[in-house]
Amino acid sequence: MTERIVLAYSGGLDTSVAIGWIGEATGAEVIAVAVDVGQGGESLETIRQRALGCGAVEAYVADASDEFANEYCMPTLKANGLYQGHYPLVSAISRPVIVKHLVKAAREFGATTVAHGCTGKGNDQVRFEVGIQTLGPDLKCIAPVRDLALTRDKAIAFAEEKGLPIETTKKNPYSIDQNVWGRAVETGYLEDIWNGPTKDIYDYTATPEFPPAPDEVIISFEAGIPVAIDGVKVTPLQAIKELNRRAGAQGVGRIDVVEDRLVGIKSREIYEAPGAMALITAHKHLEDITVEREQARFKATVGQRWSELVYDGQWFSPLKRSLEAFIEDTQKYVSGDIRMTLHGGQAVVNGRRSDTSLYDFNLATYDTGDTFDQSMAKGFIELWGMSAKVASGRDIRVAGK
Repeated sequence: MTERIVLAYSGGLDTSVAIGWIGEATGAEVIAVAVDVGQGGESLETIRQRALGCGAVEAYVADASDEFANEYCMPTLKANGLYQGHYPLVSAISRPVIVKHLVKAAREFGATTVAHGCTGKGNDQVRFEVGIQTLGPDLKCIAPVRDLALTRDKAIAFAEEKGLPIETTKKNPYSIDQNVWGRAVETGYLEDIWNGPTKDIYDYTATPEFPPAPDEVIISFEAGIPVAIDGVKVTPLQAIKELNRRAGAQGVGRIDVVEDRLVGIKSREIYEAPGAMALITAHKHLEDITVEREQARFKATVGQRWSELVYDGQWFSPLKRSLEAFIEDTQKYVSGDIRMTLHGGQAVVNGRRSDTSLYDFNLATYDTGDTFDQSMAKGFIELWGMSAKVASGRDIRVAGK
């Protein structure tokens, strides 16, 4: 029986060429697997037909957009997942769901190997292969660009020689990855970190310099998950899409950062994540009034570590699972409404309310009706500073000898 290889297929130049390239290099039959994680653009059927036209013996397509929003975006939101304080893990959280469907397809079609289109310099090769090792430990992995010397110029020449049904993108210097949670752009002109991004690289966001009138939105949460926008019930996917549209129109969610890749390279990245950044901002502000102080402080540390694990391709790791159990526990009372104004590239919270709030007006007020006993403060301060006071006395005593 001829060996079969499952290929993570995007419909673009590199993975389209990889179908025939893998076939010629290995003699195996290629099954193309396309996964919809809300990236928009071409229909899954168009992508499927292109894969078949490029020589795939089978083309498996999966609509995983709701699955992605519910099981990958929502845990990221609950964790306030921002790698190095900036990046909302756009690509990092899409790889595990794609891996899940790659392994499923490998089982269904009797494949022994899974292939992906990543280079040897990026993070995604790690995310794909660690995920595949975890979910399908018997499966082998190959990367045509990394392992079979498929460079971009060779891909273009191969496509032209074989008359493949794809449009080559010689004039597009950027590497772009996108899904419903956001969009990532890198390489080309952006590799000089002094160069400012040009307007043509953006798609999810409008230029914030000349925004439309301010847009006020009320986002309702239950246990850390958005359940309504302006009083209209929504699913997680609908919430992300609606805020992509509204926050994107105001230029919210543009991120320009040099980040530390897992392989040790510093890389300049441009991200657009209007819905994700608006939701994370709203969620943080709701946590401010519903999560107890020490729990919130520790959660910030847990969320940072969670983000690092996910960025580093450890979505299926025991530590990530354990951290997630803590994060989930913190979300028990994160329910309520956040009022936010979207305007000129910013998402600004100006109202919050919750039936599970820890904010006590009578304790917080400075007006008549204040229930805070100020006489307790003096003794509290003396005890709070006792350790530092004793240490300071020791320093003075030792220095005087």
